[in-house]
Amino acid sequence: MISLKPIISRKIPQENYSKKVEKEKNYTYIHFKLPTERITTEFEKIYYYKVEQNIFKPKIKLATIKDAQQVAQIYNRAWITSGVPFSPMTREKFEILFNDPKSYIFIAKMFGIDAGFIVAYLEGENDEFGVIVGMGIIPRFQRKGIATALALAAWEQFLHVNNVRELRCEIYKSNRPSLNFIRALGFEEYDKNIISVV
Repeated sequence: MISLKPIISRKIPQENYSKKVEKEKNYTYIHFKLPTERITTEFEKIYYYKVEQNIFKPKIKLATIKDAQQVAQIYNRAWITSGVPFSPMTREKFEILFNDPKSYIFIAKMFGIDAGFIVAYLEGENDEFGVIVGMGIIPRFQRKGIATALALAAWEQFLHVNNVRELRCEIYKSNRPSLNFIRALGFEEYDKNIISVV
């Protein structure tokens, strides 16, 4: 899971993190980047091929504000079992993101069920950075190619609609599955951010 916490905390008041990680006072997030010049046609073909060959065929759609409740439910179900810092989200909090013209939220459905989401956000003086600020997959649908399909939807938005020059994300340091996933997509670590919670 890629955590919404770093960006949401700048835009939306949050409650404390979950009790699962209450022993920690500082939370370290690793920053990753992928310059879009490295996303060649051949690079994209590899990942589009993976999605096309996926036997589960997740359906990805660009969500609207009408989907805020579903996105909040997916978020809460995905995070509560993840073991990473967690603060519950509500429909109202997601509506703030939906009303921001710089954010894009995609939902994945599998077998007609809401299975995952991704939140992508434009940053920078000229919207030159496309940031994946949150991604979550409901546990029963993990390891079925949904994260890859969602990531492709986000970077297609960034590359082919907004023409950003670099993709970015932040991942909690102990979140091994997400760290492995984002590295497999070609992202490289470039910084760290420590959030103190009192």
